[in-house]
Amino acid sequence: MTTVELDAPSHAELTARLAAARERVAGVAHFTPVMTSRQLDEIAGAHVFLKCENLQRGGAFKFRGAWNLLTSLAPATRARGVVCYSSGNHAQAVALAARLHGVPAVVVMPSDAPAAKLAATRGYGAEVLHHDQLGVPREELAERVARERGLTLVPPFAHPDIVAGQGTATCELLGEAGPLDLVLAPVGGAGLLSGTGLAAAVDGRGTRVIGVEPAGGDDGARSFASGRLERVEHPDTICDGARTPCLSPLTLALIRRYASDVVTVDDARVVRAMRFLWERMKLVVEPTGALAVAALLSGRVRQPGARIGVILSGGNVDLAQALGWIATGR
Repeated sequence: MTTVELDAPSHAELTARLAAARERVAGVAHFTPVMTSRQLDEIAGAHVFLKCENLQRGGAFKFRGAWNLLTSLAPATRARGVVCYSSGNHAQAVALAARLHGVPAVVVMPSDAPAAKLAATRGYGAEVLHHDQLGVPREELAERVARERGLTLVPPFAHPDIVAGQGTATCELLGEAGPLDLVLAPVGGAGLLSGTGLAAAVDGRGTRVIGVEPAGGDDGARSFASGRLERVEHPDTICDGARTPCLSPLTLALIRRYASDVVTVDDARVVRAMRFLWERMKLVVEPTGALAVAALLSGRVRQPGARIGVILSGGNVDLAQALGWIATGR
């Protein structure tokens, strides 16, 4: 574990960044639907509203933050291009945002990233470098490429404009569903949870925010509890979007400021949640995207009679692999 100075921009600055992000993503990011399920309500004992970011451009909420950060860059800076590191959804988001801006993108990914995410990243026109094959840590390789080529590094979660961009999903959810008692969001690097908490705080109607993380990669839950950055070097989970080994000082500071708790669920519960969403609601959701629903179906989060929002964070999944998980229960 590493003790860090939990510093972050002020609430006033982040409020301004969120307002700017809402303007930037409007008309570019999809205004994704909010869906409900009578059966889910009965199981959870609550009124549940699902924000379907699995239907977002690029297949995940990540497009919001990537588009917001790229759009905030000075035109001359943006024109030189961008580089990022990611196992999948952030890679696709940056590649797509760069393509829409007409600028080059380099993406540092592991060679064993999900095939669907790798293919989509290349399909959007990004150059892909495999850090594991080159024998270089992904952050180090991305930073080196940024220096050598004059590119701007777009981090997956450790930037206020990434956080603000992700928060726009909850702004939309609260605007469409009305007042909510609670919003649940998956946790990887906690950019989404940070943005969700920020949006709820700006909304000002007392909505609590809870993060949900896979039990096999519980660095966020432990960091939230201790106030220190704690690591899980090799997270053991099918939730590839939540295999980040550690939060950032920024996101830890923000979830400690804005969230009420971070809870965990095991992969078997995630698979059951995926099956429920696929079968009952006809929603293709990846494992990380199903984390919050897993917390409700398993009773890990229970607030009888409450109005609960859930961020379905993404739908980029290898269908054959997912069917195998569903058939075997993991």
